[in-house]
Amino acid sequence: MGRAAIFIDNPCGAARVMPSPALPHAVARLRSARLARSAKPFLARGGPRGERCAGCRLRPSHCLCALRPAVQVHAGVCLLMADIEPLKPSNTGWLVADVVADTFAFGWTRTDVDAGLLALLRDPQWQPYLVFPGEFVAAERVVTSLLPVAAHAGASLARDAGKRPLFVLLDATWPEARKMFRKSPYLDQMPVLSLQSEQLSRYRLRRSQRDEHFCTSEVAGLCLDLAGDVLAAHLLEAYLDVFTDHYLKARQQQPVDLQDAAHLRLAALAGGQPCAA
Repeated sequence: MGRAAIFIDNPCGAARVMPSPALPHAVARLRSARLARSAKPFLARGGPRGERCAGCRLRPSHCLCALRPAVQVHAGVCLLMADIEPLKPSNTGWLVADVVADTFAFGWTRTDVDAGLLALLRDPQWQPYLVFPGEFVAAERVVTSLLPVAAHAGASLARDAGKRPLFVLLDATWPEARKMFRKSPYLDQMPVLSLQSEQLSRYRLRRSQRDEHFCTSEVAGLCLDLAGDVLAAHLLEAYLDVFTDHYLKARQQQPVDLQDAAHLRLAALAGGQPCAA
């Protein structure tokens, strides 16, 4: 998954663990569409016997599908994905779509804009926020929290009552994300949410040259926490830890310990029980 660079009201119901859904989510559908138009097969790491589960993209021996959590989430997430991001087994936008039911995913190109994306950004039920580092954006566009409800029609940088937050994440490498930001004029009118966080990234599947870079699921978790979807934010964090463990253990050809701290934390959160972070 691409690493999103950041300088970082509705109560959620109890969570539960459930098997992989019968219908593929938005990232899975985008992946299938991208594979369908590929001129040659996309070969992920794993060698000649790199079979992967269609539900979680891991090797069948380390399948994660039975551990996928489900929780009520008020916010939505829109993933604008660089060309091959949906194909990468390490992409964590897939985890966001596993947890957040209202996750939308669109491929990005410089010359063509998906009509479905434009319709989503205009949908009156949503208040879109483009998540991006504020230091690269004009100050008048930057917000560090959700917009207040407008006191009157036409108020600047305010939202209508009842609108749900929709977090637009650029799922790409940092150079790709900066290009996407500059060359997507349809994003220019929305407020830019610049997140603040003192935590370090827990993502261990790809290297980053900057300490303030977080993977997509970590950025989504920070957004969910900001929107009041606290349980979903904690679940996504725990789910990333378990996914990382399964991914690395598969690469190292080691068995997974379902009773380790990461799995027990996910199970506790998924059961709606209090659990130390």
